Amino acid sequence: MPAPERPLKKLGFLTIGLFDPADPAAGHQSTLDIIELGEKLGFDSAWLRHRHLQFGISSPVAVMAAASQRTSRIELGTAVTPLGWENPLRLAEDLATVDILAGGRINPGLSVGEPMNFDTIKHELYPDSADVEDFSYARVERLARLIAGEKVREFSGKQGVVEEFSNRVEPHSPGLRDRLWYGAASLKSALWAGENGFNLLSSSVVFPSPDEEPDFARVQQKQIRSYREAAAAQGHKPARVSQGLVVIPTDSASATQREKYQRYVDERTPRTSAPQGPKGMLFAKDLIGTSEHIAEQLYAHAGFQEVDEVAFALPFSFDHEDYVQILTDIAGTLAPALGWRPEG
Repeated sequence: MPAPERPLKKLGFLTIGLFDPADPAAGHQSTLDIIELGEKLGFDSAWLRHRHLQFGISSPVAVMAAASQRTSRIELGTAVTPLGWENPLRLAEDLATVDILAGGRINPGLSVGEPMNFDTIKHELYPDSADVEDFSYARVERLARLIAGEKVREFSGKQGVVEEFSNRVEPHSPGLRDRLWYGAASLKSALWAGENGFNLLSSSVVFPSPDEEPDFARVQQKQIRSYREAAAAQGHKPARVSQGLVVIPTDSASATQREKYQRYVDERTPRTSAPQGPKGMLFAKDLIGTSEHIAEQLYAHAGFQEVDEVAFALPFSFDHEDYVQILTDIAGTLAPALGWRPEG
């Protein structure tokens, strides 16, 4: 097996969790258990998908708060929080609070844009301001300024006998601003993230530029390289990049699990054969097989060759015991083949 050009330094995983509408507590408990397991296995980070008005985690900030009290080392992130659903000032308070509780282990991943299916919920989300809300990069810039501790207002100090007011978001968590990530799938967003001092989350979806060949790995590679160049030009350090592909190692899987996993991959593979939709969206192939087989595919992947951090995505709709098997094989077999070693 070839040696990696960039030994893997940071090993993470991304989960959507489990969710039964009739018993949502069970799925949330499973997610917390999986994060605990991730820490025991040596993973450096665990990331939560964010879902609104769906059968998934609608409040990853709350789940991270719970996870922070059941773990001591593993970093906790969101991949990603869509800011169109959020008030940046309130979100800044929540993220800083959880980061304080976690001892500086929070990695908020962010995105901007109009909320999905906005016409169906704008009357509830923004009943008086839907037509004037700004869903551009300015929204995430505002969040970053607030997290960094910039002034919200001039007013501060005592009012009355006991009330004392601050002119910045409280609590202030030093270092949190440097742990903000942007989920970019286009060259434009990757450049913007680099120019504005965000770390880069690059996942299993990319949008090629009009003049690019529809080769997922090459498109991702170009975005990562362009991001790093933009960050360096602005003096932003460190400019961290994490890749998030779906990997399903089968080393210790049962025959039943392997059959289920293969059906899942087979159902999703057709969408990877050609660009999708008006923007030509490209999906990465799910990587399934032994850890040795997956490692060989990653070594040959132009996007993976650019990174030394990953947040491997767990498949949707598997069972808890499946996630245990997959995480155990990733940490015990796949990641060491990629040059990773757990801290300590």
